[in-house]
Amino acid sequence: MSDLKAPEQSTKRSLGSLIGSLPELISRLIRGEIALAKTELATKAKEAGVGVGLLVGAALFGFFLLAVLITAGVLGLATVVAPWLAALIVAAVLLVITAVLALLGIKALKKGVPPTPEKAVASVKADVSALKGQGSYDSEKQ
Repeated sequence: MSDLKAPEQSTKRSLGSLIGSLPELISRLIRGEIALAKTELATKAKEAGVGVGLLVGAALFGFFLLAVLITAGVLGLATVVAPWLAALIVAAVLLVITAVLALLGIKALKKGVPPTPEKAVASVKADVSALKGQGSYDSEKQ
């Protein structure tokens, strides 16, 4: 986390002073990780919301498709000339729009589901490794 700054004169601090500052540093680290997780979850929720909106749009156009297909059937039975063909062309256009919106909605939903904060989890794992002495902690990373 960028909140954790390396002490400028770490060689002059006593062991007791270093140990005494650990609770505050750990508290700041945890608050930072929670903030990162919240931000990441909000982003994923927004992406899922866009996907749901696009699927609702696809459902609306699907409703119009059904209405036009019904109209085409009625016109086709009434006359055997161009009016029903025109209605079928309109229905085909609505079908294409519905398919495009549905595919875009599914793609957008896949970006946000499952809503796991992957960056925050990776950051916490790196922090735990650094605390165990198994890795290094980059004070400049965000």
